[in-house]
Amino acid sequence: MQEQLVLAIDQGTTSSRTLIFNRKGDIVSQAQQDFEQLFPHEGWVEHDPLAIWDSQLKTMKQSISQLDLTSKRIAAIGITNQRETTLVWDRQTGKPVYNAIVWQDRRTAGYCNELRKAGHADMIQEKTGLILDAYFSATKLKWILDQQPGLRDRAKAGELCFGTVDTWLIWNLTGGTNFVTDTSNASRTMLFNIHQLNWDQELLDLFDIPVAILPEVRESSEVYGKTLADLFGEAIPIAGIAGDQQAALFGQLCWEKGMLKNTYGTGCFMLMNTGTEPVLSQNKLLTTVAWTIGGVTHYALEGSVFIAGAAVQWVRDGLKLIDHSPQIEDLARSVPDNGGMYFVPALTGLAAPYWDPYARGSVFGITRGSTLGHFARATLEGIAFQVYDIVQAMEGDAQTSGVEFRVDGGASANNLLMQFQADICQFPVVRPKVVETTAMGAAFLAGLAAGYWEDKGHLSQQWEVDTRFDPQKEAPEVEGLLTGWEKAVERSRQWMDSES
Repeated sequence: MQEQLVLAIDQGTTSSRTLIFNRKGDIVSQAQQDFEQLFPHEGWVEHDPLAIWDSQLKTMKQSISQLDLTSKRIAAIGITNQRETTLVWDRQTGKPVYNAIVWQDRRTAGYCNELRKAGHADMIQEKTGLILDAYFSATKLKWILDQQPGLRDRAKAGELCFGTVDTWLIWNLTGGTNFVTDTSNASRTMLFNIHQLNWDQELLDLFDIPVAILPEVRESSEVYGKTLADLFGEAIPIAGIAGDQQAALFGQLCWEKGMLKNTYGTGCFMLMNTGTEPVLSQNKLLTTVAWTIGGVTHYALEGSVFIAGAAVQWVRDGLKLIDHSPQIEDLARSVPDNGGMYFVPALTGLAAPYWDPYARGSVFGITRGSTLGHFARATLEGIAFQVYDIVQAMEGDAQTSGVEFRVDGGASANNLLMQFQADICQFPVVRPKVVETTAMGAAFLAGLAAGYWEDKGHLSQQWEVDTRFDPQKEAPEVEGLLTGWEKAVERSRQWMDSES
């Protein structure tokens, strides 16, 4: 009998992907398709919901056909997705009433300022763990319902459906039979009470959102339903859901309190597992549901770095110091240290824990002895220093020290960066053999619910270490480096006037 497999949907901001995993956690097939980004006005970002669905369905079929599989060999489907992106559609026809408003969209920033001035920010953070911002789904959904006369009445009558991307995909995969989300995605809407694990009526009243438009909130690992048989030839169980960063935390096996994962992409998304109690941040981090499995909910603190791999891209494309991004490591290794040079990569401001939109990229400590090698090293170190700042904030909020730092994303392949990260954090950085941890997390959640993997212990055997980076620098040297970084950051802050 041929081996069963698990299919993972990884629906992202710019592309839809499907990856198929075997029982050992190996990727045996994958497909990807980009889709159009829509920018109708400055600061607005939209997607065509039908383009999301069409591109995702095509990659699912492609990945299955590449292996010449029958759908009977797919034991379960797991879904991970771009978070906060907001969709509304007709419950009867399945037709969207407006384009998807993407998490990056800023059209409701003014409304958020009004809510802040009215004194609602603290209540929102207390209930949801989130900082009041246009980033999240609530104000996007309100905006859609405000646009066309009669939409809110239709929502109250149960004629419309709201969902994040996971909900939209499941609706289409099941032919409208299943209208669900999971706790990790619900916790990113700014409508979900993360303490009581339900839609919060006070928040719904504040945003004037009818409860009838909202999906049922389920656990992150359970069988929600099955796909339509005519999509793939057989009905396949859908058995796992998690937002992309939470899925990566699970896929990295960061199941214990104090474990951290960081995704080094264009920016960085870092999450720390804080256990079964939510920790509200005093350092401008987000509190989020990590996952709910078997009636137990785990929480996480989350912090973001705006510019990580994007700093290397700027060195490549803007300064043209290198032709390909990986070359920056060799250039940085041409010198033994940073030569006293610090680069604060605040090219679009500073994110957590500073939240300073007026900071700008800055280079300090240049001397006549400075070389391109020093600049390359300062660029990589600037990425690591930003990550360190979030680690410090997380440790302060959680009142626990990080125990291990697991990494993924494109820039995690840079050994110099990973070693420096371990040195300044003073605990191990671990890079797995399979760095597609977001999709792996979705596959793990689905496989657990479907009985493909027996338990978490079985999953632990699928995750393998590629390289472990243990701290090598002594404390005095690290302290000196951090002092230099603190001075550089302070000088880069509030560079632009807030009125300009």
